[in-house]
Amino acid sequence: MSDDALLLDQPGIAALIPHAGSMCLLDGLLAWDARTIRCRATGHRAAGHPLRTASGLLATNAIEYAAQAMALHGALLAQSTGASPSPGFLASARGVHCHRLHLHDLPGALEVVAERVAGDTHQLLYAFRVQHAGEPVADGRAAVVLNPVLASGSTPGDPS
Repeated sequence: MSDDALLLDQPGIAALIPHAGSMCLLDGLLAWDARTIRCRATGHRAAGHPLRTASGLLATNAIEYAAQAMALHGALLAQSTGASPSPGFLASARGVHCHRLHLHDLPGALEVVAERVAGDTHQLLYAFRVQHAGEPVADGRAAVVLNPVLASGSTPGDPS
């Protein structure tokens, strides 16, 4: 994975998703198409990681890495059509399997892959996997609810 050229670096990713500073967990876009996105993350080893607890960075946080990849995928798809991305909210994560307890002790980059399985203008279903050196770290499915009202600049409850 280290030989892959980046299509976007962390500042480019942060400009497209609603996560800023150290909460932008992805540091590279490796590949994407209409259905799938593949990203890289290396900050999981940082002692100051924003999701790290006293016991370290738990593998369940792989869900957040995947959610950010999904947000980036949606932003890239919208950008490719000239549309504004719809804000999305992670509604559920199902069938999640963590293959290890922690992420912070993995020496190399994480690869985060999300594949859009189904969706419409209101909701999306993604399958995701996070891996390290070709070995699984976590995988599952995530449902994302889109809010096109917020994308238009209106606020919830605004009659416009």
